[in-house]
Formats: sequence, structure tokens, C-alpha cells
Amino acid sequence: MSEKNTSIHEFDFKLICEYFSGLKRQGPGSPEVTIKALSFIDNLTSESHIVDIGCGTGGQTEVIAYHAPGHIMGIDLFPVFIELFNSNADKLHLQDRINGIVGSMDSLPFQYEKLDLIWSEGAIYNVGFEHGLNEWRMFLKTGGYVAVSEASWFTEERPVEIDEYWKDAYPEIDTIPNKVAQMQKAGYILIAAFVLPENCWTEHFYNPQVSAQKNFLKKYTGNKTAEEFIAHERREAELYYQYKEFYGYVFYIGKKI
Repeated sequence: MSEKNTSIHEFDFKLICEYFSGLKRQGPGSPEVTIKALSFIDNLTSESHIVDIGCGTGGQTEVIAYHAPGHIMGIDLFPVFIELFNSNADKLHLQDRINGIVGSMDSLPFQYEKLDLIWSEGAIYNVGFEHGLNEWRMFLKTGGYVAVSEASWFTEERPVEIDEYWKDAYPEIDTIPNKVAQMQKAGYILIAAFVLPENCWTEHFYNPQVSAQKNFLKKYTGNKTAEEFIAHERREAELYYQYKEFYGYVFYIGKKI
């Protein structure tokens, strides 16, 4: 992998966690988009079981709790995120409805066919879109839903620079029709697919990082790894602003058949 296209996964996870734990969101999205995606989910009740996979610190999980009934469990690989997840739930008096646990999304601790809804915003790429949809399906009841946001191409062709960058960062990035076909092949009826608005990247993800990056660099003055990590984040943002008409996040919502 070229130096220019270094993947975020090549950096120290402790640094990554510290940086993103200070942000409300760990990826593009917004409360409005979470609510819109929820509007396509039917038949949730106070007894429903919902899991937010790759929940981070729980920004979107809290929105789900306010706008949908049921018991919600967040699961994330990083303990620092889960500590903040549960602390935030306590502060918002949501601890009786949502709970976070540390765990891996490719080894989920759930019984088969027990879940009503699997949610994952910007995180399924860690195991791969197609693999995740196939593996997670076994945990859903028949008629249960999966709702995930995923990096996707908006066009069949795009400039070489952004094409190479994303294929290095996430080789499974693909066009919306191909993602839909993968969902259908995995045994879901497509309920909805919609593109996340630009402000999910700018207002809710990149803009809050500007001051966070300054503080991070100040704390780690002279730390080459920290400086390279921030350079990576700034490079990602620059590429988005330059090539946003060619790619973005898309919410895919499917129903298990």
C-alpha cells in the first residue's frame, strides 16, 4: 500500500480510540438520517430486541432509543467506546433500555433468530458488507430487519485518484446496484436504499474534527505517529470535498425472508 493511501487500520488503535472518543460521531451520519432509516422499520414493540453493531460511543444508538421501542444493545470492539456509551446512557437516563458491551462483530454473542433489528452505521465494512449481511442474518427472526450505512460509488466511472484511494482503503466499495444485489442474494428483501446528505460528512463529521485535530496535535507535539494519523484524517476530508459527487454513504435497509 502506498504511503499516500495508508489505511486507518495501520495506526495505533489506542490513538485512534482516544481521538474518536472525543467526537460525538465516529463516522458520517446525523440524527435526521437515523430517524429516516428507522421510518422504514415496521412492527417494533417494547419487547423487541435491537442490536447496534459497531456502536462507537452511541450517538446514533441514543437516537434509536428516543424514536423506537424495544431493548437496545450496543456492541463495539473498543472498551473505551463502550465505557463512554454506557456513561452517556446513564446521563440521559436511558440505562434501562440501552446497554453497551465489548465484543467483535464477526463473533456476535447472540442466539440465533432472536433479534428484531440489526443496526450498523458506517461499521459493517470492518467485516465486509457481503460477509456481514450473510453472517448476521442468522441472528434475525424471520421478518426481522437489517439497516446499515455503507460507503458506495455513485457512478460507474470516477477519477483515478479517488478510485485508487478507496480501493486501497476498502476494496469492497461498490456501486449502489451491486450492493443491493448483494443484499438480495444474502436473503433479504430490499426495503429502502438512500444516499446520506452531504451535511452528514461536513457538518456532523469533518467540521467537528477541525478543533479536535488541533488539540490532539498540541497534546502529542513531536509524536510522528499522531502527526501522521491527523494527516491521514485531513487527507480523507480533502478527498471528500474534491470528489463527493462520485461517492458517499448509502443506507441499505433489508428484511429477512
